Amino acid sequence: MQLGDFLYQVGTTFGMGSDASTTSDAARLFRAAPDRIGRLVPAGYLVEGSPGRGNAAVCPWVSFFDPDETTTATRGMYLVYLLAEDRKTFSLSLNQGVTEITKALGAPEARRRLAAQAGAIREALPGEDRVGLDTTIDLGGKSGLPRSYEAGNLLAITYEIAAMPDEQTLRADLSRMIALYQDALAVREEVRQTTRDTIVTVVEQPSVQPSDSLLHFAPKNDEEYVQIVTARKLIKSRSHETLVQQYGNFLRAQGVEVGTNRHPRDLVIIKDGVHWLAEAKFIRRGNAMGAVREALGQLATYAFFLYPEEAQPRKMALFSEPVGDGFARLLEHHDIAAVWRTEEGWAGSPSAHAAGLA
Repeated sequence: MQLGDFLYQVGTTFGMGSDASTTSDAARLFRAAPDRIGRLVPAGYLVEGSPGRGNAAVCPWVSFFDPDETTTATRGMYLVYLLAEDRKTFSLSLNQGVTEITKALGAPEARRRLAAQAGAIREALPGEDRVGLDTTIDLGGKSGLPRSYEAGNLLAITYEIAAMPDEQTLRADLSRMIALYQDALAVREEVRQTTRDTIVTVVEQPSVQPSDSLLHFAPKNDEEYVQIVTARKLIKSRSHETLVQQYGNFLRAQGVEVGTNRHPRDLVIIKDGVHWLAEAKFIRRGNAMGAVREALGQLATYAFFLYPEEAQPRKMALFSEPVGDGFARLLEHHDIAAVWRTEEGWAGSPSAHAAGLA
């Protein structure tokens, strides 16, 4: 489904006031946002659409979460399409969770703090990142959550539903705001360290996976191969794990055998009798070079230490977004297939397509 069609359809059919319903076709379309438009953001992001819980929302929304930051609209920073109370506009807003801070401080103080935090982060962003973006949004006149959303806004683009821009513009805006989201997360931590008490929200730390000192690999012959490696902790971010899950689900839907329980390997794939070792990398702030270099090193290391010389696996690098033709060719040069998420699905390098992995 096209992004413009999605926004226009829910914007023009979701009711107002007593006419709004969480069981209408428009409400169901909101909830279907992950399937309808989720492919437009990098793999590893979470997408959620909410027409309201119980009662219909005054301002229903579709949110995009970097799961290393938050998995819910109640806390942290996230990107969101907010449908205004009068159903005439959608605001694509880089915003902040309001529920938890409101419970802790009360609505007036929470809004003051959120607005101050938004202003501090906004001013710390490079000027070119802010060009053409709105510093305020207007969601209508009702009290409650809409006022808090307005206070939490950092930067936004507002669209008139009756005069929606073309699909290319909408997608370019979404890509720009995703990149701004990553920049703002980094800037927020800089502001937190340099400006006393300005940043009041906190980020829940990702869990640390337990270390595993003894790894087993059993090739297709009768002899068991055991490789002992030094125990160490590996920190896997939520966005990394979400990327692995999303791609794994794609493969499983095709009947491909996928495993994630062979620590420290991200994915073990068995397709047409061929064993693949896959390493996943979530690209942040456009740093494809760093992700490719890490994937090259880890795949070479794991293949050397975890597999016998006579039973080496095929190797694949999985990325949250395209890495570019040059890096794809570099990986192919080292006999590593590359796969990445695009708006159309899972694309990849020639060897990935030849193997049916993209």
